[in-house]
Amino acid sequence: MQNNEHIWTIIMAGGLGSRFWPVSSVDCPKQFVDTMGVGRSMLQLTFERMEKLCPRDHIIVVTGEQYADRVREQVPNLLPWQVLGEPLRRNTAPCIAYAAAVIAQMDPEATVIVSPADHAVFGLDRFVSNMQQAIDCVQENDWIITLGAQPVKPDTSYGYIQFKEPVADCENLYEVVTFTEKPPVAMARQMIASGEFFWNTGLLVWRLPVLQQAYRQFLPAIADTFFNLTLNTNHATLEQVYSQCEAISVDHGIMEKASNVHVLAARFGWSDVETWESLYDVFHHDKAGNAIVNGLAVTYDTRNCVVIVPADKTVVLDGLDGYIVAADEDTLMICRRKNEEKIFKFASDVEMQQLLYSKVK
Repeated sequence: MQNNEHIWTIIMAGGLGSRFWPVSSVDCPKQFVDTMGVGRSMLQLTFERMEKLCPRDHIIVVTGEQYADRVREQVPNLLPWQVLGEPLRRNTAPCIAYAAAVIAQMDPEATVIVSPADHAVFGLDRFVSNMQQAIDCVQENDWIITLGAQPVKPDTSYGYIQFKEPVADCENLYEVVTFTEKPPVAMARQMIASGEFFWNTGLLVWRLPVLQQAYRQFLPAIADTFFNLTLNTNHATLEQVYSQCEAISVDHGIMEKASNVHVLAARFGWSDVETWESLYDVFHHDKAGNAIVNGLAVTYDTRNCVVIVPADKTVVLDGLDGYIVAADEDTLMICRRKNEEKIFKFASDVEMQQLLYSKVK
């Protein structure tokens, strides 16, 4: 690895992962679950990737304060300031600003990588190479670089980045024209057909002074409050800052407005694994098209299903085509893949029924 003395990473681990119910829940969101069936959670996999790019003690995980202990359980021996608990969910812009304020106290000239905790990456060597290229570029220029993945279908759950002419002397790097968040399917088809769009991976690379300037220019209220936070800020002050700040994503707050944003074409495989369908797409299929992510599945006349149950459980399936079969230790869900938008209702109804059942007992 090249000089990594001033490389830092912010891992955003505050999501609720509600789409992956019942495997993930409010108590244990997707980033803390072995969603890929490899024996490690999404957070653990992300942390391991980032250790290839910067020292272990330069990685900061920002999460909901209720999950801080879970982070420390899954990634042991972290220093106190490496896990920052947010008292309220305010989207990604405040999350990044909080961690940036901590980094600024220790390394004012840091180069900062921002990564979601719950995305899947395939091809670690290519990932490291791409990220190192982005690091080298921002260290020589006052740029913000985001990583863009080649779209393979008109997925409406992803954000899209429109790019224009390549940057001279920078392989696979392009100037950004627009960001579009989760377009309707007809628009997504047009975007892909144009050949001018990448999927937005949510990975960002920028030097800390560039980050700070972007916040001061486009999100001055967040900059004025969050950049004054210190390692010793008490909980009451932190809670007040979060209660008064705007809930806004870094994409809407900065990336869509800044003129120095560039996108680097990712050479690694990527998925945000935001839906059961996206998990099915990226996971290995057996001869019948089934994606058996976790647990032992014995299948008969069953095809095109995604199955994830606890590793020590066995499920027998007969005559299913195109279903999600998912379970935690307490709840089993069997749902048609095409109906996964109903999962929010399922989770709400089950919670209500369990409440009523407990009262009856």
